[in-house]
Amino acid sequence: MKLLQTVLLVMTVSTSAFAQTNRIDIIRHDAPELSQFGAFDIGVRTLDLVATQSVDVINSVAGEVTNYYDRPLTVELWYPATLNAGQSPGGEYSAETRNLEIIATLHGKAVRDAAPNTLEGPYPLVIISHGYPGNRFLLSHIGENLASKGYVVASIDHTDSTYRRQEPIASTLYNRPLDQRFVLNSIADMNDDSGSFLSGIVDADNTGLIGFSMGGYGLLNNVGASFNTAMIDAAISPPNELLADHTLQNRNYRRNLDPRIKAAVAIAPWGMNSNFFTPQTLEGVQTPTLFVAGDVDVTAGYENGTRAIFENTVNADRYLLTFINGGHSVAAPIPMPVEILDDPELNGAGHYVDPVWDAVRSNNILDHFATVFLDMHLKGMSERAAYLDLIPNGNDGVYAMNGETAGPTHTYWKGFGRGRAVGLRFEHKAKGE
Repeated sequence: MKLLQTVLLVMTVSTSAFAQTNRIDIIRHDAPELSQFGAFDIGVRTLDLVATQSVDVINSVAGEVTNYYDRPLTVELWYPATLNAGQSPGGEYSAETRNLEIIATLHGKAVRDAAPNTLEGPYPLVIISHGYPGNRFLLSHIGENLASKGYVVASIDHTDSTYRRQEPIASTLYNRPLDQRFVLNSIADMNDDSGSFLSGIVDADNTGLIGFSMGGYGLLNNVGASFNTAMIDAAISPPNELLADHTLQNRNYRRNLDPRIKAAVAIAPWGMNSNFFTPQTLEGVQTPTLFVAGDVDVTAGYENGTRAIFENTVNADRYLLTFINGGHSVAAPIPMPVEILDDPELNGAGHYVDPVWDAVRSNNILDHFATVFLDMHLKGMSERAAYLDLIPNGNDGVYAMNGETAGPTHTYWKGFGRGRAVGLRFEHKAKGE
């Protein structure tokens, strides 16, 4: 039986995963239009940030004095770059995987420590927040993709939530919103520092958040969804009622929300199905949000999870992209690192693999919609709205293109080729609905 399960798991991995040698920049032939890379070369640097005097959740004990420490956060930063003569696009990343015995070598378009492109910009800021556990490379496909289109993209290694150091979830429950805001402030400070390589090129006043799973949990709190006060003393919550900081029991909660966050992309956000959000707390969200989920997600939930969040964020303009028969890992994680295939038990493989959806295809679809949404809200590109004015079920659209001209009966999803929106559903609710 174990052998059969292993064979079936391998069969779910697209053949492209075997051929790509861990490339995070593949665009399939059937990818939607705006998943294509942009005109900018890409640079990448690793930042080691420290949030001083942070609450030390792991070493704090209920009923005793709360401890504090200097909290380290490693960030992978992608940005539009100017390559030197003779420099070619491309580079490698050494990335830990869900299998702690395996280090993967990822390949992409970014050039390590390349000079920023200072002739254009400043560029909007996008912050990426991974799941529990995860790391800063889990959504690296979208990091490179957005940087090529004129964004500065900061992807966080969340301390206590990484593959190597997965501590009890209490730390994650408390720190996710704070980590995201701290990185925003840190990058904004670097923009204002004349000695920084980022000096003058970051438009932090137009910031977007992308959060997967627990990253989506923190994202929602940062755009106005306070946590349910009933969970302050839950068994998995941090001690000493620390979670109250992120609820309406804290009179400063709403004052602490950062108005520079203008858009959010929440992928399978965790918390609704675990009672950390309620319909009432979700009413606090006013930031335009794109939700993304598979409708058979058993981790964050769908009807009782992402869809319920979408329905109840009634004070925000929001969208829901659904991958039919997709699970929790659809769209967000990079394809399974090929090094995992060397493990006879394929330990960690399921973290990256969806039983139905090819990882590269779903990555491409996410990159397309994230580009459309962030271009609209962070760059003011109103023409992108046509890519979101879609018939709800992709399979119901009529394809009637004559070259580049749409015929009178054409209702197919803009940006998608014939038959390439099959298996997708897209919905929109305006503020007040």
